[in-house]
Amino acid sequence: MNLILFEPHELDENQLVLNDRRAEHIRKILRLTVGDTVRIGMVNGRMGQGRITALNEHGVGLAVHLDAPPPEVPEVELILALPRPIMVQRIIKQATVLGVRHFHLIRSAKVEKSFFHSPVLHPEKLRNLLLDGLEQAVDTRLPEITLYHRFKPFVEDIVPTLTGNRLIAHPTVATRLPSAVNQAGKSSKNILAVGPEGGWNTFEMECFARQGFVGFSMGSRILHVDTAVVALLAQLQLCAQIFSRDSTAAL
Repeated sequence: MNLILFEPHELDENQLVLNDRRAEHIRKILRLTVGDTVRIGMVNGRMGQGRITALNEHGVGLAVHLDAPPPEVPEVELILALPRPIMVQRIIKQATVLGVRHFHLIRSAKVEKSFFHSPVLHPEKLRNLLLDGLEQAVDTRLPEITLYHRFKPFVEDIVPTLTGNRLIAHPTVATRLPSAVNQAGKSSKNILAVGPEGGWNTFEMECFARQGFVGFSMGSRILHVDTAVVALLAQLQLCAQIFSRDSTAAL
């Protein structure tokens, strides 16, 4: 936990009282005491410092001063064919750490209906995974998660409303990610579509292609979806840094 997050309703003027895992983290992991400060942030708000004013086995009191905005990160929306529940948990947290701002969890031909009934998709469970990711990344902006039970309405009605460079991973495409980013456009925002481990079917790829998605693959190695998502998001960040550096050098 690199950032202590709190909800707006928890703050009373500039005073905050914690009596849950956050207080335990301050006492037992950080081993702070009265007068020490800790990095703190309001969910969907600003960041700053919390000065410990009281500390005992029942909780921690903090005087809060928020003076900084959350960090700027590349805008990424992730379209994900809903994987097995255990992978969903890994992906949501790690993709939040890497800056995904909106998750579109969709049904594809190779996604089992039962996945949509998993307790992992309960709103409170998903929110906790997002908060875990923000605490790790030192960010306060809570991503959105939207579920879609039907593929065709999503790709025909929702995808046209999304803005950004449109990229889709598929194992049989020869193009690599840097080339695909160059082809997709010059927006600072990316929309990344990742399918199930068996890949999208032909119909799904054709639907995405009609919506302007540029296909690419990660090479000959076949990765689990949770590994692929993390690798792709990291590569997108690297591409953004390289292209930004090259653009600046050309001026």
